[in-house]
Amino acid sequence: MKSLTRFGITTVVLVIGSLFTALGVFAQSDMGKVPREWQTVAEKTNYDRTGTYDQAVAYAEKLDAASPLIKYSTYGKSGEGRDLPLLIAASDGAFTPKLAREQGKAVVLVQAGIHAGEIDGKDAGFALLRDIAITKTRTKLLDHVVILFQVIYNVDGHENSNPYMRFAQNGPAEMGFRGNATNLNLNRDYMKADAPETRGWLKLWNEWNPDVFIDCHVTDGADFQYNVTYEYAHFQEVDPKIKDWMDEHFDKNVVPKIEKEGNIVTHYVEFAGREITSGIATFIATPRFSTGYTPLRNRVGLLIETHVYKPYKSRVRGTYDTLRYFIEEIGKARESLFAVDTIADTQTVERGKTYDPKRQFPLNLSVTDKATEMKFKGVEYSIQDSDISGGKMLVYGTTPKEYTIKKYDEGRVVDSVAPPLAYIIPPQYKDVIEVLKLHGLKMRTIRKPLTIEVESYHLTEPKWATSSFENRITLRTKPVAYSEKRTYAAGSVIVPLDQEGANVAIHLLEPAGPDSFVLWGFFDSIFELKEFGSGYALEKLAREMLAKDPKLKEEFDKKLLDPNFARNPRARLQFFYERTPYFLNQKQGVYPVGRITTPLK
Repeated sequence: MKSLTRFGITTVVLVIGSLFTALGVFAQSDMGKVPREWQTVAEKTNYDRTGTYDQAVAYAEKLDAASPLIKYSTYGKSGEGRDLPLLIAASDGAFTPKLAREQGKAVVLVQAGIHAGEIDGKDAGFALLRDIAITKTRTKLLDHVVILFQVIYNVDGHENSNPYMRFAQNGPAEMGFRGNATNLNLNRDYMKADAPETRGWLKLWNEWNPDVFIDCHVTDGADFQYNVTYEYAHFQEVDPKIKDWMDEHFDKNVVPKIEKEGNIVTHYVEFAGREITSGIATFIATPRFSTGYTPLRNRVGLLIETHVYKPYKSRVRGTYDTLRYFIEEIGKARESLFAVDTIADTQTVERGKTYDPKRQFPLNLSVTDKATEMKFKGVEYSIQDSDISGGKMLVYGTTPKEYTIKKYDEGRVVDSVAPPLAYIIPPQYKDVIEVLKLHGLKMRTIRKPLTIEVESYHLTEPKWATSSFENRITLRTKPVAYSEKRTYAAGSVIVPLDQEGANVAIHLLEPAGPDSFVLWGFFDSIFELKEFGSGYALEKLAREMLAKDPKLKEEFDKKLLDPNFARNPRARLQFFYERTPYFLNQKQGVYPVGRITTPLK
């Protein structure tokens, strides 16, 4: 998913995968029980290869044709026009959201191949559905669960495949590319929804409203003994009841079963410093990530990260075991899961019915410096001087070693906001309104102009990134809140917050949000001046202003102490222009979205 070596140390792995082989921790394969014609490409090649897109679709369609438990479908198209393949596994014909709910079944959405080189989930998911529908060894998983399986999410990246896509990854022989056809990382797109794949995913989510989401990845960077790592939201970004449910049912009940299959499992690993002795700091996913987005929808989101240096077979089997036992637990504990989902949704809706300026909603979080100790199953390593880079390099050995290290796993809220009753958006911001609709948010359009008192922001100190990120130039600002009466034109859209998707609206429409519309550049034009003052006219006006306002002269004289300002004629004239009604009337940096905090009549 993301690099674990964050501080520039070169990493050298001496014998990739040899440690895992020596430890003998491969999960037991059921391959001997699987008819040859139902083995996946990975199984047929002893996990040397994974199938192509066409082979994957053919296998999916074959499952559909062979079993009444499987239905093949699609949920959108990629940038290059490929179908996004979906398998639905259900008993009793529960192939629609309506039937799944009527039968009291939990809906689990499993996503594979969002980063197409990290394709373990595809082969694990195929094997699991095959064992459900064909070999019948896992059929009972469908007693109380419907499985939606995104076979390959990033289908265009999957077909952009060769042996040199994932540096040092231990199989398969050829791997797909991280980005989609326009080089977007789909796991940074869940909020802004630029990619056609993301838009298809949101449509699928809104149609099914899954109870659990599972995203399958492969992590890279450091070496250690674990073949499976995982994470789920467990700070202030998620409803505490959902976090408690995962603590009880995944950490306590599922993880031991995964480990009994021979896997070595821990929470997601990201070093707090240069290497292991600096400890591990929990990664907090913002809503641009899949498992940062699902908490906003009041749903469980599980990240599976197998380990890049382990052989492909062990990674696929580890993913298989995680999916198998978690889906089994979801079926057993579905009633308690439904209960926490319902409570979280109800509280979100109820919160939106009243405005309380003291009630804060978290936007930005960070990990504190409070630490606990943990036993970490690493390998021996040394830090040596590099005559190649000229810096220090990590050299990993093959001998297992357990370390006692610090784990930083406490979150704190950095920025928060009191949610309004609703937001109102002018009609000209059509891209903003379209994205809100893609997220399934309910809204209403006003048919005549509306004059209303709103809260809003003056966005000060704008700073744009110096290079593009996910095809956008991101923007950081300092929002200054204020209230005023505004008139919104007919066609403006009101987004009420007494709805289940309210958390998504707050994150998108609050400028301080880590993945807000402001950050992603949807409102850049509000910072552009369109009218300017001519120099010769400003010279005359400036003298008149100084003569009338001693405080202004004092302020100007103070500014002249700055040598850069003093020798810049344009800046000196601009100082006066910015203090005229001509400048202020342009409303530079005034956020056009209003926060409605009193009930509308």
